[in-house]
Amino acid sequence: QVQLVESGGGLVQAGGSLRLSCAASGRTFSASSMAWFRQAPGKEREFVADISWSGGRRSYRDSVKGRFTISRDNAKNTVYLQMNSLKPEETAVYYCAADVLGRGGWRESEYDSWGQGTQVTVSS
Repeated sequence: QVQLVESGGGLVQAGGSLRLSCAASGRTFSASSMAWFRQAPGKEREFVADISWSGGRRSYRDSVKGRFTISRDNAKNTVYLQMNSLKPEETAVYYCAADVLGRGGWRESEYDSWGQGTQVTVSS
């Protein structure tokens, strides 16, 4: 398994930017697909973006395309989520997840390691 710790959340005004980081420990990080999910109050957790082990494949939920960018640095065992033009409805706890088998994708069930989450609050 991979141990994950998110950081970088906070309070930002609508239209602002934040960069989330997810630091991973464990030898399998570089072979893992990584993803970001989020859960807003009273709602189910939803997929935001994922990235393959090499960074060569990335995918996003439609509502964040063009505004969010997922990236990774395998030398630093870290995955990032750059979020621009944030909207109030994107207020949520953002979670980092790892799939050590490298499958990735939008399904939560594909991921076997999760961080504790970091709160992102977007004010209007």
